[in-house]
Amino acid sequence: MTDPDLERRSIDVIRGLAMDAPHAANSGHQGTAMALAPLAHVLWTRVLSYDAADPDWPDRDRFILSAGHASILQYSMLHLTGFGLTLDDLKDFRQWGSKTPGHPEHGHTRGVEVTTGPLGQGFANAVGMALAERWLAARFGDELFDHHTFVIAGDGDLQEGVSHEAASLAGHQRLGKLVVVYDDNHVSIDGVTELSLSDDAATRFRGYGWDVDEIGEAAEDLDALEAALNRAKTTDRPTLIVLRSHIGHPSPTLTDSPAAHGLAFGAEEISAAKQAMGLPDEPFVVPDDTLALYRAAGERGSADREAWEKRLAAFGGDRAALDCCLDAEGMPGWESSVPTFAADEKLATRQASGKVLQALIDDVPGLLGGGADLTGNTGTKIADAGVMSADEPAGRQLYFGVREHGMAAIMTGMALHGGVLPVGGTFLVFSDYARGAIRLAALSGAKVIYSFTHDSVGVGEDGPTHQPVEHVASLRAIPDLRVLRPADANETAAAWKAAVSGDGPTAMILSRQGLPALDGSSEEGVLKGGYVLRDADEPAVVLVATGSEVHVCVAAAEALDAAGVAARVVSLPSWDIFEAQPESYRTAVLPAGVPTLSVEAGVTYGWERYADECLGIDRFGASAPGGEVLERLGFTPENVAARARALVSKSVSG
Repeated sequence: MTDPDLERRSIDVIRGLAMDAPHAANSGHQGTAMALAPLAHVLWTRVLSYDAADPDWPDRDRFILSAGHASILQYSMLHLTGFGLTLDDLKDFRQWGSKTPGHPEHGHTRGVEVTTGPLGQGFANAVGMALAERWLAARFGDELFDHHTFVIAGDGDLQEGVSHEAASLAGHQRLGKLVVVYDDNHVSIDGVTELSLSDDAATRFRGYGWDVDEIGEAAEDLDALEAALNRAKTTDRPTLIVLRSHIGHPSPTLTDSPAAHGLAFGAEEISAAKQAMGLPDEPFVVPDDTLALYRAAGERGSADREAWEKRLAAFGGDRAALDCCLDAEGMPGWESSVPTFAADEKLATRQASGKVLQALIDDVPGLLGGGADLTGNTGTKIADAGVMSADEPAGRQLYFGVREHGMAAIMTGMALHGGVLPVGGTFLVFSDYARGAIRLAALSGAKVIYSFTHDSVGVGEDGPTHQPVEHVASLRAIPDLRVLRPADANETAAAWKAAVSGDGPTAMILSRQGLPALDGSSEEGVLKGGYVLRDADEPAVVLVATGSEVHVCVAAAEALDAAGVAARVVSLPSWDIFEAQPESYRTAVLPAGVPTLSVEAGVTYGWERYADECLGIDRFGASAPGGEVLERLGFTPENVAARARALVSKSVSG
């Protein structure tokens, strides 16, 4: 049993750090971390199953600070319990190159499970983590996977729409190992939450199918907090614990003040708060007995981790499949399962992608996923692998519902949990709804695959609301997101190889309309991002295109050749992969000094890096049959050839 007085003094040490680090940085959020110090203490010393010496132990409990602005709370606990953060790291809070950035970042700080800060994202990531845990337990046994996901969320998390999407799916899936503590502190940046919020969160979450435990004024009651967290571990539904806290507590001047949400505690206020707690009026004080208390808590899980390792060593199931799941990769030789497509086979690339996904389902054992109510439309329908549900948790087809943002954020959580390679599909135009989650997946290096289909004005009669024009360019602008727009079925198969063998997220941009298989389509070229699909001796012009416009360029090149204008056709499915190639390769594909025309059914923004002139769509589309829209906007072999001839003439005369 821990000395209650030592626990209280140690909680106050956390509060002192929560004031000191932002004060030293002159930046950050103090009050929430102060108010939730008792909750953090209970989690790390009484509830969470973890081993600070092995932060990546697969059967550890997951902790997510969805209210990521309170990052100093998590950093303080990671330091105190022995994850490797030093006191100097806390002193470097929010500084260049530090391990303690302004909001928690996965892969940057040991012990941080997901990148949080944009509110609602961590909440939705946690739903993905709970789904991944349940799926792994159903597939490989609960002797290997039997852990919980704990979340601290605030008013902002519950206001953002992504949390509603994710909470609805979590309730439907009955994710009993998901526990969310709602920090109901009645404070937001603008002031008290009553300025803009009158929701009854408890009633709303009960409507989603969650268990709700309203524990009220228990923010300082360690035993009540522990009891609520342990109750949540016994239910077969996700749990929302509603905790009324007081931001800035126990400050004599700033408790419950909206100012305490930010950097309210200057030197005088810190001194007053420390005096109220009985702490020395010095920065970054961590007494030896406090450090010993928390370091012991950080070491306590080592026995559980060692026992798990023995169970893993004795595992009698499919160890090769388990290892591939944990590594998010395919079985040895998985590439041979990827189909090839005959020259006379005309397929939409979304259909080709669906065939590849189905072919890989056995040899890439971690693959699972579906669509945002568009599973069949987006090539993400998985046959004969079960539908994931509370009654069939090992199913590999997951119906996300009309929840694009939630789907993308849940996929990130699945991937960062480990054991799953998630695939999710929607129309390209609705990638806008998912963009916040896509950005965080790229920032955190989450290995996910997005199937974005209906990729141009070729969508047709649905009109400009459903016809993407700016979306490929906007996705290309996200750092560390692999974007591939394949030109035919065989390029699509190669794109899948790039996605499964690579790291981080991949966005595949796929057509609704059927496309011919291209003579010269090259897997090696796709894996280099771009290549010469059709060449000519001493080309007078280069036509560079992606996706459904490549075959139009091939037909235009044939017409140009017949007219005595030698034309090279370059397929450039991935700008980011192409840019990673040596300059010698890139200039060999797109030679300097040869007039180059880009052809893509989207905005021309960005193409100036590769082309002298651009044929694109710098406007919204129109409602009409897809072929007619493309024709009227100039995506015909005749118009491409005419534009190429004009470019050659301009180049010669210039």
